[in-house]
Amino acid sequence: MCKLKILLSYFTRIEKILWITSVFLITLSFLLFDRINYLTLTASLIGVTSLIFNAKGNPFGQLLMVVFSILYGIISWNMRYYGEMLTYLGMTAPMAVYSLISWLRNPFGGNKSEVKVNHLKPLEYVIMGVIAILVTWLFYYILLYFNTANIVPSTISVTTSFLAVYLTARRSEYYALGYAANDVVLIILWVLAATQDIRYISVITCFVAFLFNDLYGYISWTKMKQRQANVLNLEKMAM
Repeated sequence: MCKLKILLSYFTRIEKILWITSVFLITLSFLLFDRINYLTLTASLIGVTSLIFNAKGNPFGQLLMVVFSILYGIISWNMRYYGEMLTYLGMTAPMAVYSLISWLRNPFGGNKSEVKVNHLKPLEYVIMGVIAILVTWLFYYILLYFNTANIVPSTISVTTSFLAVYLTARRSEYYALGYAANDVVLIILWVLAATQDIRYISVITCFVAFLFNDLYGYISWTKMKQRQANVLNLEKMAM
């Protein structure tokens, strides 16, 4: 009971409302349009929970992201979205493991529940862009070989996913914008899937919830970055 109170006090009122609303909408959508694929519901609830922890800079969010990536990869396989499957199992999940290690190794002020926000140099953004182009080119032909459904948005999803996981691993606040862009692409992908099977509306709801959570994550990390900078400046002045 004591641990539950500590957990509840850990999140702000806005974060609690955001998480509860997301869980409610995801569950309601599942009950209305699916009621069969409990794997989709489980993945969605784990995913949205990981995002609220990520918004706090808590490494536990990356652990949940590993689980979500595996489950989402299985769901994508069933829909023949091989690009999503390969992206999440071959890139997002391994990078989430790397991010977990990176976040644990770089706590802010010794607080293991809050990662230290990184300041990337302009050159690194250039390098990231070049790698993103190469990854996109490579995956396009891989997806083409597997006769991937909706190949254009599937390829774009690979690009946005790479940018998101790279920035997450590098502890940049822009990781959340990368995921938000990926959410938009995924909403489009699953809207196309829902035209064939109405059950996938529940997946659309999932990524709409993800979009709002990722946008909040960017706002949260921006504030966290400024707060950490202020603390470091005060420490320097005190020395």
